[in-house]
Amino acid sequence: MAIARKELGAYFRSPVGFIFLAVFYFFSGYFFFANNLFGMNANLGGVFGGLYTLLLFLIPILTMRLLSEERKSKTEQGLLTAPVSLTGMVLGKYLAAVAVFVIGLSVTLVYALLIATFTSPNWGLVFGNLIATLLLGMALISIGLFISALTENQVIAAVGSFGVGLFFLMVGALRAVFTGPLAAVVGAISFYERYFSFGLGIFRIADILFFVSVCAIFLFLTIRVFEKRRWS
Repeated sequence: MAIARKELGAYFRSPVGFIFLAVFYFFSGYFFFANNLFGMNANLGGVFGGLYTLLLFLIPILTMRLLSEERKSKTEQGLLTAPVSLTGMVLGKYLAAVAVFVIGLSVTLVYALLIATFTSPNWGLVFGNLIATLLLGMALISIGLFISALTENQVIAAVGSFGVGLFFLMVGALRAVFTGPLAAVVGAISFYERYFSFGLGIFRIADILFFVSVCAIFLFLTIRVFEKRRWS
């Protein structure tokens, strides 16, 4: 938690945290205005649908500096020899990024409350979309953290995070190309179908476990990268 607090403060001692929130609020506000206020629509599905694509571009900004900066500034060895476990170090940085993301995502509740002053929104769909976006963001952050651990160049970390995230978000479109077991595998790792099932009000434990598993796998891989570097 000490590392998480330190990293959370670092986000707002630099422009990164403010840029992330400003862009997030601008585009989510635009989606809300276009789909709900101007369109006279009480369904926030359009807002969350827009965020699905927006996160692909924004999350790399949030994660590109987390570990690559330590390596470039030569402070990585201090972390590797600090009296804290590698798991604690990685989780601390991960939780800091998730906290900034949650601060941005919380604005969608404000949109729902604004709609509630005029009509009664479908709260099941609102919270379904909210949970789906939270899980998606956490999964993309874990991917970005892993990519950031592999390089000291923040631009490469951002581009790599974008590329891997794009693969998981768009791989479902390739399902029609394959047949048999391979098609099933492609469908199973697709973020798209699992994300939008929440938006339809369908809560499946398998979908929740999928996103949690993606987070766990990439956090584990990040820890392994640092374990290898510690003993090399």
